[in-house]
Amino acid sequence: MQKIHAAITAVNGYVPDYILTNKELEGMVDTNDEWITSRTGIKERRILKGHFGTSEMAVHAVKGLLEKRGISAQEIDLIIFCTTTPDMAFPATANVLGDKIGATNAWGFDLNAACSGFVFGLITGSQFIETGKHKKVLVVGGDKMSSIINYNDRSSCIIFGDGCGAVLLEPNTEGYGVIDSILKSDGSGGQYLRQTAGGSLNPATHETIDNSEHYLYQEGQA
Repeated sequence: MQKIHAAITAVNGYVPDYILTNKELEGMVDTNDEWITSRTGIKERRILKGHFGTSEMAVHAVKGLLEKRGISAQEIDLIIFCTTTPDMAFPATANVLGDKIGATNAWGFDLNAACSGFVFGLITGSQFIETGKHKKVLVVGGDKMSSIINYNDRSSCIIFGDGCGAVLLEPNTEGYGVIDSILKSDGSGGQYLRQTAGGSLNPATHETIDNSEHYLYQEGQA
């Protein structure tokens, strides 16, 4: 019996229209284009304006992916939504997305692993293909980072933007696809990159908001 690999058969992405330039950031915090560019290489980042969550960007990315592949949302078996900025704590943004695109035959869940999220999601989705359990797995990576960024913190606000990407995984028996993976996590660095409040340890209060603990915190050098 030929080994089944999970192959990426379609790719699509979406970024919002609004462009936040380094020049605009100069008027918001104590920074400048030369400083940002020389240290990060970043000239601009996209920002999702209006009362929208991360799922809004995912709808655009996934609809384009389905069109490229020539399939309907009803053919999707599983949606893995990799995000650290879900629309809400629950229901899962994967299921919010599934409802918006009409993926009525799919189940789904969110995978929160921040920067590593999409890689973890890709490998997780591959397992469902390799076992033969599912034929079409949608892996989405999206974040509305602007929703948790403190635009008074020049060390972090210059780095992050909003956007979404999606891939479709399908079985392949010709040797193409995800071959192998080695995944490890080191949780000891959590003190250097975290969102302190808003979870079960430190639920949101007036005090946590006043202390800006609902925003991303990062010690860049560490």
